[in-house]
Amino acid sequence: MAKRYLPETTAHVRVTQHSWQLSKVIGEVSAGEFCWEFQWHCREGHFELIVEPSLGRALIQDALGRFLKQWDYQLEAGGDYEFTVRAKF
Repeated sequence: MAKRYLPETTAHVRVTQHSWQLSKVIGEVSAGEFCWEFQWHCREGHFELIVEPSLGRALIQDALGRFLKQWDYQLEAGGDYEFTVRAKF
């Protein structure tokens, strides 16, 4: 039986601002032909992710949210990061 491989796309994240006092991360993410800006806030244990523009947002929002939850405290302003999305963009 042949293995099925899921499509993958590498997403590139650049953190442009990170504020511990405001519990906020601001940056850019790109995958395939798409580019977005994002704002990530954590207030009283509640996470909020804003991704703009809306074009293609549904493709990246959940995966970006998972990435940010996992790596939030290790991200630094000016840093470049990558993660894999199980979809072809």
